[in-house]
Amino acid sequence: MKIIHVFVKSYGCSTNLADSEVLAGCLAKAGFKLTNSTSKADVIIYNTCGVKGPTENRVIAALNRAPKNKKVIVTGCLPLINFKRLNREVRFDGVIGPASGNEITGIVSRVFAGEKVVVLNGALTAKPELSLPRLMSNPVISVLPVSYGCIGSCAYCCVVSARGRLRSHSVKEVTERVKKDLATGVKEFWITAQDTASYGKDIDTNLAILLKKLGDIKGDFRIRVGMMTPNLAKDIMDKLLDAFRSGKIFKFVHLPVQSGDDMVLQRMNRFYTVQDFRELIDAFKAAFPEVTVATDIICGFPGENRKAFENTLKLISEVKPDIVNISKFFARPGTAAAELHCTVEPEEIKRRSTELAKTARRVALEKNQRWSGWSGDVLVDEKGKLNGSWIGRNFAYKPVVLKSSADLLGEILKVKIVKAFSTYLEGTIEQRYHKSAEH
Repeated sequence: MKIIHVFVKSYGCSTNLADSEVLAGCLAKAGFKLTNSTSKADVIIYNTCGVKGPTENRVIAALNRAPKNKKVIVTGCLPLINFKRLNREVRFDGVIGPASGNEITGIVSRVFAGEKVVVLNGALTAKPELSLPRLMSNPVISVLPVSYGCIGSCAYCCVVSARGRLRSHSVKEVTERVKKDLATGVKEFWITAQDTASYGKDIDTNLAILLKKLGDIKGDFRIRVGMMTPNLAKDIMDKLLDAFRSGKIFKFVHLPVQSGDDMVLQRMNRFYTVQDFRELIDAFKAAFPEVTVATDIICGFPGENRKAFENTLKLISEVKPDIVNISKFFARPGTAAAELHCTVEPEEIKRRSTELAKTARRVALEKNQRWSGWSGDVLVDEKGKLNGSWIGRNFAYKPVVLKSSADLLGEILKVKIVKAFSTYLEGTIEQRYHKSAEH
């Protein structure tokens, strides 16, 4: 019997990355051969994203570059977000929704045998078991989806149509997965979800309780907490701050404000005010003065006038987040925002995005320059883009670029910051050792 070779390519968020690792793991366990080359593959799987218009365009373009003599399976969020376009513009042999887990093995077999397969039912309730096999893309980082779906109704978001409503894994399931991964050498866990702050609301628990349990697990590891919707994080703020006091948890928060104007936030169906966001950031900074703050902004949401945009600029200048992820507004299929009037001209959206990016870069450089001369421990969790370069993370999850001919992946090093840039720090190695990071 012929061994079927499969190539898996992932786009988008960390949840998609986790899904791809499970797809690859289930296929490998079932006897399929994973390959890193499309030319050697019999079947190509694209795990897609469609959260933004430009992302969808890039994914469609990539799908259309797939070799014509290969079987192509499209999975991920795009098939549910915009199946009409996918069906109209792309040649495919199979389409399935996100988080298909072990079902992928049967789909690949059917497609390879010549069947055209479209399976989209069940995607909105899928919750792959955390015990499923995985082929990890990074041996020291475990991407851990603690829940799927969300409880929000954001006017601009199409992901709910692909991921559905909230389904959380139990605290026990998550802790068991962490302990199992620690035994394999994992050093860092990414707690991920469409919204980690909504975790547990369907099973009578919450994110703070989960983080407390994870912080109590014995071992030398770090935890990065993924995106939290501000109002849901504020609901459990005191308990969340207490959980973050664990030395195992990176002092890093991703709280997407989306706009610095209350009127725009109302039109977005975001259930908090700018003041709520400020108070949440102030609380984290009071508890952890060197906390790294990441946020997201949508430029040009319908109804955003110049005054509203200036309010956003003011917020970024005053709150001074370390990271600002800026998106230009594009109406997505099936969203409430697609029906809104008072749209902003594309050229004006582009101007605002450029202006905001300039402000964000200035703030980021200013924040990073404060780390110059700092000496302390980092966990090396990634290979750099250049040969002989490595990326480590300090206790505030700041990326520190290091140079060494040695294999440093997974090591804890003492470093000194010698230079600061807007997106990263540059360090020199002062000492190599294996121990818990000191603050």
